[in-house]
Amino acid sequence: MSNSIFKLPPAYNEPIKTYLPKSAERKLLERELAQQMDHQVKIPLIINGKAIHTQETGSARCPHDHGHILGTFSKASDKDILSAIDAALAAKPAWEAMAWQDRAAIFLKAADLISQKYTYKINAATMLNQSKNAFQAEIDATCELVDFLRFNVGFMEEIYGNQPVSDKGVWNRTEYRPLEGFVFALTPFNFTAIAGNLCTAPAMMGNTIVWKPASTAVLSGFYLMEIFKEAGLPDGVINFIPGNGSATGKRVLGHKDLAGIHFTGSTRVFQTLWQKTGENIAAYKSYPRIVGETGGKDYIFMHPSADMDAVVTGAIRGAFEYQGQKCSACSRLYVPHSRWDIFQEKLKEKLAEIKTGSVLSFTPFLNAVIDEKAFDTIDGFISRAEASDKADVIAGGQRDKSCGYFIEPTVIQAKDPFYESMTEEIFGPVLTVYVYVDEEIEQTLDILDKTSVYALTGAIFAQDRGAIARLTQRLTHTAGNFYINDKPTGAVVGQQPFGGGRKSGTNDKAGSLLNLLRWTSPRTIKETFVPPKTHQYPFMAE
Repeated sequence: MSNSIFKLPPAYNEPIKTYLPKSAERKLLERELAQQMDHQVKIPLIINGKAIHTQETGSARCPHDHGHILGTFSKASDKDILSAIDAALAAKPAWEAMAWQDRAAIFLKAADLISQKYTYKINAATMLNQSKNAFQAEIDATCELVDFLRFNVGFMEEIYGNQPVSDKGVWNRTEYRPLEGFVFALTPFNFTAIAGNLCTAPAMMGNTIVWKPASTAVLSGFYLMEIFKEAGLPDGVINFIPGNGSATGKRVLGHKDLAGIHFTGSTRVFQTLWQKTGENIAAYKSYPRIVGETGGKDYIFMHPSADMDAVVTGAIRGAFEYQGQKCSACSRLYVPHSRWDIFQEKLKEKLAEIKTGSVLSFTPFLNAVIDEKAFDTIDGFISRAEASDKADVIAGGQRDKSCGYFIEPTVIQAKDPFYESMTEEIFGPVLTVYVYVDEEIEQTLDILDKTSVYALTGAIFAQDRGAIARLTQRLTHTAGNFYINDKPTGAVVGQQPFGGGRKSGTNDKAGSLLNLLRWTSPRTIKETFVPPKTHQYPFMAE
């Protein structure tokens, strides 16, 4: 029994390791990479804390060397999916009754395990199975994930501390109950941190989870489950069921105890989830919370007053880091005609310095795209641009999938501002540029606003402060995360809460208390110390 009001240690952003040549951290990572390349892992389902191996399996492969298998993973059957739901529901009473400080301690320990004991293991798995270079894996699988865990427990403490005022003789309280039922976490391949956050954020607030990871990112997800177990997470709180997405969705969405969906992925899949939930709405015990971040067609708008070198750097990093496989990646760029010739020259000069290659070599800026399906989709956009009279491929464009799924950073110049690569999400290393007439800024901003159904991230570059103010106001609804003189990627937990509007999702801001609030169902409690003993009020006197 506790008779103290505890305060959590302050959250802080995890320092980023540099992996300089010959550094101790570089040697440790290289050793872990070699070890994981040499050993195949047999990845089970994890239901109620138990490892379950199934007859139907899939392969965890290296996108940079798609013939190399890192391991095999079990796929959940209908029976396994229902078992995972049952396990989550059975674990829920004890988990939601656990003191919030003890729940917080589990995830704080997980954060320290990742940042101290398992950094190289989780980073190497992310590099090999998801084709991230050392820096991209570090800022994702270690730093951002650890930040989510540390800051989210702080947001949990803040939420629980938000209490109503009480009048004389009355004590008012608010309980932030978990949702009634289980939460379905459906996670993407491109960020280990997002996968970890989607299943742990609802769990922190007392919910239990059925987690279906992307089939192209099962390895890092499995290692996260091992870390959560070591941190003290009770069995059944998070249940790990790789497998077929449509089969999993059918069983989960048809269950009466579905309480919420935490999703990051494609717009099409999210809309299907929403539609099926609506069709089943009468069967549910409650109205499921649906929290989703889908896609983006993110932009940089260059004002004539912009710093040229800053825009070039922002465009390259924003468009091509992690092969453009970020929902926040810059995909369209608006350049004034008066600056275009010099800008184009500088951009091509810098792109010529960029290497594309395996994650096992630390020198490439770009690595492989995630799988053949992604490669073929991106290849289609480039091929159509090469054949189009409405666009020109002005840089890059080389692609090869014979060994790994490699695509050079590619720049398309669109003559039509509504050309397909200006409007459709590509999710690859393709940047499309539209050159606008300097005197037609307002018309170009209207075009930018109407070009895409998405509104996730956007950036403006300008030195003129008046222009910055005008552009910021004019582009209010075009991006949920808006950047001034910076690339539109790299949101930091606790600093830039992340999410967008329109077709980019529900904008519940991962990395803030707004997201955690969605996984609660508040109960208001009023206690009167000396209750009245008569029904009559003073005004009723004769």
